Amino acid sequence: MNRIFPQTLHLPRPGGRRRLDTPLRVAVIGGGIAGLAASTILSERGASVFLYERAGFLGGRAGSWQHTTADGGGYEMERGFHAFFRQYYNLRALLRRVDPQLSNLVALKDYPILGPEGMVQSFSDLPRQTPFNLISLVRQSPYLGLRDLSRVDVPSALEMLTFDPVRTYARRDGGDAASYLEALNFPERARRMLFDVFAHSFFNPEDEMSAAEMLMMFHFYFTGNPEGLVFDVARRPLSTAFWARLGDRLRGAGVAVHEGTSVHGVRRAGAGWTVDSDLGEERVDAVVMALDVGGLKHLLAASPDLADAAPELVGAVSDLAVTAPFYVLRLWLDRPVRPERAPFAGTTGVGELDNISVYERFQDESSAWAEHHGGSVVELHAYAVPPGMDEAALREDLIAGLHAFYPETRWARVVREHGLFEQDCAAFAPGSHATRPGVATSCPSLALAGDFVRLDLPSALMERAATSGMLAANTLLAPYGVAPEPIRVIPPVGLLSPPWRRSARA
Repeated sequence: MNRIFPQTLHLPRPGGRRRLDTPLRVAVIGGGIAGLAASTILSERGASVFLYERAGFLGGRAGSWQHTTADGGGYEMERGFHAFFRQYYNLRALLRRVDPQLSNLVALKDYPILGPEGMVQSFSDLPRQTPFNLISLVRQSPYLGLRDLSRVDVPSALEMLTFDPVRTYARRDGGDAASYLEALNFPERARRMLFDVFAHSFFNPEDEMSAAEMLMMFHFYFTGNPEGLVFDVARRPLSTAFWARLGDRLRGAGVAVHEGTSVHGVRRAGAGWTVDSDLGEERVDAVVMALDVGGLKHLLAASPDLADAAPELVGAVSDLAVTAPFYVLRLWLDRPVRPERAPFAGTTGVGELDNISVYERFQDESSAWAEHHGGSVVELHAYAVPPGMDEAALREDLIAGLHAFYPETRWARVVREHGLFEQDCAAFAPGSHATRPGVATSCPSLALAGDFVRLDLPSALMERAATSGMLAANTLLAPYGVAPEPIRVIPPVGLLSPPWRRSARA
């Protein structure tokens, strides 16, 4: 098993058909990244696809939508900053369907971590490969010295280099990430600058998140990532850049794309299914449920036939939960932030603020506004809001954090603002991995997709959504002998995992 370079799974077998030679009608319920990925692969293989999305736009939690202001103007709003890491191989393969050169993505040179009292941790110019990236990070970090390293719990730290998709979950899934981070015995300042921001980025509070899931994230983003820590951001609002264009491509391929359409239930119809939506009934042969946790629970409750066809879903889905709320506050300021401010910075140690994004530094719509008005478009994000904290208190807390890190904003007037307070991201609680549903079900004509689905390969966030959607399509197409979509992954096990371990499964 190669421990340095990415691998490709689900390679087409010799003699496999590229397209179906028999009709196959598939309903994909949910038009986020997972649903778009499933719809794309299914339609490319010749299936007749019916894509249902309750919202009036595609992309789900990574989408953007038009917001009209009181003065008749408008802008596209999103649910917070999105980083397109280089090891998001399957997501990038999906985006290349409409942007072959990925020209709508631009690389950030660095994404510093800002802490109280002027603390700064840079991640620029690190080598791409482990262990050289770790060595370089330790050397350049002002918060880790040789004396500090001598106190680190070596066995716990080595688990970041020995990730295994079976053994790590068996050993660590019952514990929480906060306890694991405490066990590392890193000095407080180093933990804050090197680990806390990373941990919060997955929306789950550390004491409510599986330690195994955290270790998988470390492996996926850093210790097992052959592409380095550099990531790209979208030059344009996300729906304009990708999802609306992908929807148009699907329509051009004959997919029935139903935006702004709710599905009320799914019931058995002979060997297939009937989907009941705002548009009436549609008879299909197979269904991909590409919903978030709340949507999936609602659909199962409204569709007893789904539970009868795949009874294991009842317990698995009931065990799923959403994590703490998150809050996004975008501010249009009447004066610019200082020119040396990074387009994106993680923050720690000042209230609930987790990052600051200066949108005019990378996104065209915000850049045009800032140039015209002489100001800045700044977005603030709190990833895991504590219980009982309301939106008004959060707003004041995040603005106070902005003023602390970027003092020049104290004198800026807020010309316009848009806040989002949501609670619909998946929880990855200790002990949940074993019961988490996977892509395939016991019913051959039913598949799941989404960023909460259990995958036996390292993946997260947008990449997990895209990968699960492609795997859902592959699962439904397999009985027909159709060549699967190749799935590209980072090395599934850690660099120091024993060489006889071959436990990664697609």
